[in-house]
Amino acid sequence: MKTHRVVFFGSVFSRSLESRFVSALSLLLSLFVACSCRAQNVSGGNSLAQQKFALADTVGLSVTGGKAEAVEYLGRKAVRLTTQANNVIFAYVNGSSIQDGVIEVDVAVKITTPPGVRMPGFTGVTFRSRPDGSKYDMFYLRPKNAQSDDQAMRNHSVQYVAKPDYDWYPLRRQWPWVYESWADLKPETWTHVKIEIHGRIAQLFVNNSNTPSLVVNGLKGEDLRGGVGLWSYPGEESYFSNLRISPSNPLPIKNSGEVDGKWNAVFASDYGRFEGVMNLHRDGKKITGTWSGAFGKELAVTGTWRDGYVELSFAGGWQDDPKSTAVPMVATLAGWIDDDKAGGRMKVDGRADGQWSAVRQKE
Repeated sequence: MKTHRVVFFGSVFSRSLESRFVSALSLLLSLFVACSCRAQNVSGGNSLAQQKFALADTVGLSVTGGKAEAVEYLGRKAVRLTTQANNVIFAYVNGSSIQDGVIEVDVAVKITTPPGVRMPGFTGVTFRSRPDGSKYDMFYLRPKNAQSDDQAMRNHSVQYVAKPDYDWYPLRRQWPWVYESWADLKPETWTHVKIEIHGRIAQLFVNNSNTPSLVVNGLKGEDLRGGVGLWSYPGEESYFSNLRISPSNPLPIKNSGEVDGKWNAVFASDYGRFEGVMNLHRDGKKITGTWSGAFGKELAVTGTWRDGYVELSFAGGWQDDPKSTAVPMVATLAGWIDDDKAGGRMKVDGRADGQWSAVRQKE
């Protein structure tokens, strides 16, 4: 009887243990599968993953304003953009996305205008772009200008614009030489372009240089995130190859910064340092207020607000030294409001140019 009981108990115990083991194993397998799937989903949705586009064909490009073709140019496969109309051509790279990070691509341009027609070539790369090309920031290259014997034209070799409101003409007229510069470029040869984007700052590098050819402090585009586009102009053939996008963790900034309040402002110019206090108020897109400090007291300020981007101006008096008689002057400021800080470009017409920064006073 004892033996029977022991055997019986052992049999029951063995079956119970086996059942528990199978249940535990099933649970572990279920957890493993669930964890594996979750890890794959996180990896698959990583917005910082590098994006590569060979641009060996036109698949994945949404083109407006012209024609995109798959060709071979100067020994490599590429996409060629051309347009016969009097408008630019824009090719959005489907699947591209960047807020902050690095964009690299090889570009070349062949000018096709008749002899005697000045057309220095325009080949650009847009970023933070909307798919329809309605809004973007962009750097573009003008290789023929780089070889000009006119220094003013040489300074138009690389340029920055932001569509739709900040094309080259208003930027050049209002802020001469700030959004364009010289770079060592040649037409009908491959040029490696690198764009580094960090918050509201973007830098353009060419041909693997460690020094940027153009630095834009205060990007004027409306969107903080978007895709990448290829851009060209009539009277030329623009070529693009080997696009690589390497996103990075974006800086913690956002648009729609509020301007109301008192601001302690500093103007760091090529003439010297100036300080003042701005008391600003916004009504819709309209800004009014005062400036007190350098240039005068309680000077009327007027301006505009667009989703946190401001443009301000006021009239005051300029003195070359404290004992001289003040002469009339107009100051202009443009930049972004980021929480309780602000900054951008500032100038006093014909007198000084530089950057401004401001901190909102705590109530």
